[in-house]
Amino acid sequence: MEWISDPQIWISFLTLTVLEIVLGIDNIVFISIQSGKLPAEQQKKARQLGLLLALVMRVGLLFSISWIMGLTKPFLNLGDTLGITHPAWQRYLSLSGRDLILFIGGLFLIYKATTEIHHKVEGHVESSSKRNKPVTFGNVILQIIILDLVFSLDSVITAVGMVDQIGVMIAAVIVAVAIMLVSAESISKFVNDYPSVKMLALAFLLLIGVSLTAEAFDQHIPKGYIYFSMAFAVLVEFLNIRSEKKAIKNLEENKT
Repeated sequence: MEWISDPQIWISFLTLTVLEIVLGIDNIVFISIQSGKLPAEQQKKARQLGLLLALVMRVGLLFSISWIMGLTKPFLNLGDTLGITHPAWQRYLSLSGRDLILFIGGLFLIYKATTEIHHKVEGHVESSSKRNKPVTFGNVILQIIILDLVFSLDSVITAVGMVDQIGVMIAAVIVAVAIMLVSAESISKFVNDYPSVKMLALAFLLLIGVSLTAEAFDQHIPKGYIYFSMAFAVLVEFLNIRSEKKAIKNLEENKT
């Protein structure tokens, strides 16, 4: 029980928990948008199931640390295949299992975000699409599982790089997902209640997809830049919403 009195473990736990929550925001936004397509009575169930699946994947991957670390080792070098010998290109063109998953997940996220943005811009196309291809609970959960895998892999590799004790990793992941479960409904309601916020969230997913794809080719985009941009955009949108509400209230008062 020496870990209880070890401040370094508690600092690691708190730091990793905060980081896991920040990384999980992307997951919540995607789950909120996907579950919002379902009937109202199924949306909460889809959100909870999606986050529980994310928890299971994260804990399962943490118990497979040796396999996870092996995924970061290149299994294919396209530079050798193409006869490119320059060291920089060799580094960019070497592919690991993690790179492949991030690349496929990033492309999937770019595709989903672009499709949803197109449907939002062309409202009649979305309605027609929904009539021809009804959204099912299983379809939504399948898409959530695919992205859960990508986000879980990135999250676990980050955790392994920060903390040595697997117990601390698992505890941080469980606490982070529990907080996400509590906040998911309010975040989902906010995203789905305001069309402009939903469009902003889709733009965030597109940005994250580009970031994941770039990272697969060893082009790391600092997460701080991405999350600062998101926070700034959300602040501007929040001010717009407040301004619109105040304008509507003033208009109603003038009518009376």
